[in-house]
Amino acid sequence: MDTILGIDGGGTRTRASLVAGDELIAYAENGSIKRLRVGAEAAEDNLRVLLKEVFAQTGPVRVRAASCGVASAAMPGITEWITAVFKDFGVERSEVVGDEVIALDAAFQGGPGILQIAGTGSNTIGRAPNGNRETAGGWSSRLGDEGSGYWIGLNAVRRALIAYDREQPTEVLRRVGEIWGTPTVDELVNVGDGTPAPDFAALAPAINELAETGDPVAVEVVRQAAMDLVAFVLLVRDKLRRKHNIAGEIPVAWTGSVIEKMKLVREPFFAGLHAAAPEMPVHDEPVVSLDGALWRARRLAS
Repeated sequence: MDTILGIDGGGTRTRASLVAGDELIAYAENGSIKRLRVGAEAAEDNLRVLLKEVFAQTGPVRVRAASCGVASAAMPGITEWITAVFKDFGVERSEVVGDEVIALDAAFQGGPGILQIAGTGSNTIGRAPNGNRETAGGWSSRLGDEGSGYWIGLNAVRRALIAYDREQPTEVLRRVGEIWGTPTVDELVNVGDGTPAPDFAALAPAINELAETGDPVAVEVVRQAAMDLVAFVLLVRDKLRRKHNIAGEIPVAWTGSVIEKMKLVREPFFAGLHAAAPEMPVHDEPVVSLDGALWRARRLAS
């Protein structure tokens, strides 16, 4: 009976599961292993601590295969250092792929479909029946990632500053000031424009709360986030149908805290897709990306 390891390295946290046959024998969570977010040293420390905790739950175990999905997997050196850590823990075979890959496989297990990711960052990936992929968005927090938690936090501050200049009502700057410890607008701007930049994604829950109370700036931002996510899905759908001669509808899955936890994004997201493509199947529940890593590890072990 093969034991396999799956790892989901998201932008905020990393999750790992050990499975023997069909039985989950260990599970643990730790901080991000995304180097661009936490730095190379912290990323490796987080991975090693995570694996130590997982293996401590089982005792000595032979891991036949591991699949790790992590943001920025294609960057130089990422695969090499994660593979080296796996070897230190006795993993026999392993792969490192993008976090979008394991999420796509969690939803469709190698088959065709469209996946909308909307968490700390955002990305939209579609896969044709022949395995070819089409994408939209996902161009990093600084250059894109529309509809993501980072985008929501950043653009709420930007639009709140515009509202401040126009003397329009909003509680966004006051609430962000509480979170950042900046009692004046000048101090807030200094923090927001600082190097390194603050974690704008961490502001998203507060912006969502303000939107639910009707704050005009917060409402505008979350509505735009939903519209952008819908537009990305429809763009990828169009690419798949046009470039890969797909006649029928393509199923849509989604994952990430922005859609899952923000009602004012989730409901317009579903409604917008249904209005544009009434026959397009859309998953009711979020994809669990870690399931995709385990599915891939199982295939790697066979």
